[in-house]
Amino acid sequence: MEKDLKVGIVGFGLRSGLWKHAHKPGQGSEVTIICDLSERGRTDAAGRIPSARVTDDLEELLSSGLDAVLVLTPDSQHAAVAVRTLKAGIPTFCEKPLDITVEAADLILQTAYEIGTRLYVGHNMRHMPVVVQMRQLIEDGRIGDVKAIWCRHFVGHGGDYYFKDWHAQRANVTSLLLQKGAHDIDVIHWLAGGYTKRVAAVGDLAVYGDVPNRSDNTGKRMGDWFSLDNWPPTEQKDLAEVIDVEDISMMNMVLDNGVLASYQQCHFTPDYWRNYTIIGTKGRIENFGDGPGESINVWTSRTSGRGEPDEVITIQDGDGGHGGADPRLIEEFLRFASDGGRTRTSPIAARQAVAAGVLAAESLRGDGSAREVPALPADLVEYFEAGQPALVRD
Repeated sequence: MEKDLKVGIVGFGLRSGLWKHAHKPGQGSEVTIICDLSERGRTDAAGRIPSARVTDDLEELLSSGLDAVLVLTPDSQHAAVAVRTLKAGIPTFCEKPLDITVEAADLILQTAYEIGTRLYVGHNMRHMPVVVQMRQLIEDGRIGDVKAIWCRHFVGHGGDYYFKDWHAQRANVTSLLLQKGAHDIDVIHWLAGGYTKRVAAVGDLAVYGDVPNRSDNTGKRMGDWFSLDNWPPTEQKDLAEVIDVEDISMMNMVLDNGVLASYQQCHFTPDYWRNYTIIGTKGRIENFGDGPGESINVWTSRTSGRGEPDEVITIQDGDGGHGGADPRLIEEFLRFASDGGRTRTSPIAARQAVAAGVLAAESLRGDGSAREVPALPADLVEYFEAGQPALVRD
């Protein structure tokens, strides 16, 4: 890029740390304007990036001559903002999940398609070393054809991360299977090479609903209350006044290429990590820990009983959040905003993760029966899978 891209940010809250990777004056991009409706968000923004204009008026941001924008609002506001940034012709980064309903997610895709504005979705786990390394093993044919994927997600920080603020209400997130699980559903799809076509689930508000210590945490953020001393879960303090999302959920998926998958999520475990098991026709891989220095085990030999892995691969590290995933995510978006082309993340995949999570929530809150994922129009899928080429319209 010959000059710095002018970048805007809408929503300066939990994911606002991405600003560090977008604000590099003289190196290709500069955050020039930030929009947030809260006084705290605006104060934080002014403190972090003194050179940027700070406003509570989205229209002011839309008309400021931006080259790219990061939509980092709470999930339920993604479509409300992204549709406007796309219609304004600003290449748009939308944090995952796309939104909290299938209809809202589809509206974002349809708007990007009709207007021709570039859309990018912030599924940063596609850049995380543990996921990238497992996918490379699959692509190298180490375990043959993938037939099953299991993911267990031990959310040891769940009580602090998701049950003290807006995440605790269905109206804001639909479910934590969607809000938190969208990452893992997308990873399962990426590793399996297919999308969920049918899903069934069970779940419950098994622990936090019975904790009596509640508080109005308006104006506070996770950093104000997070502590490893908040243990055990039954003795959590200052939970949200209203909690109606599940703290334990399990979903089973049938993918369109025949792969079977399952995802289990628990928010009251003592430890915090993801465990993926991918089983193929020639072996399996499984990670033990998901951060730098931990391991991916590979089994490709038959044994009698439990066998030691044939290979142990160390999970790599990188500079920046999530093992270097966050800077790579923003770097890819800014390159895409400027030049177009294919990207590792996928708006279609992001929509399919939303659809699977939403329908799983419907299943677990119903009778647990299977739900079918509605298909997207073929021309829309073709457009995004081709890398969102410039459209020639009559």
